[in-house]
Amino acid sequence: MSTIVEVTEANFAAEVLRSELPVVVDFWAPWCGPCRMMAPVLDKVAEKMQGQFKFAKLNTDENMKLSQQFRILAIPSLIVFHKGQEVHRNVGFIKEKDLEAVLREKLEGTSKEGTPGPS
Repeated sequence: MSTIVEVTEANFAAEVLRSELPVVVDFWAPWCGPCRMMAPVLDKVAEKMQGQFKFAKLNTDENMKLSQQFRILAIPSLIVFHKGQEVHRNVGFIKEKDLEAVLREKLEGTSKEGTPGPS
């Protein structure tokens, strides 16, 4: 089973912004129904794409500064970071196959140009 890293304001820069791999960050909260629906989808995709992406979860209630910094207005929000930059954002629930397709597209952009293309 894959490991999804819990990130906070204390370790966000090290785990996400300075990561060698592109990072998918799930901005979520425990009270959010769609966030709870997103969790098993993220687990499955993280397992399938292990080694290609790093996966992380950030509790928006406990990390308000980061939520504000990245303008999280609705959850769940998935943001893909590569080389410290946001390259894709999805707000709301996304199906497993659709998330995989988006991430594969980002990987293709990475291999061709060295950095994923715009979202």
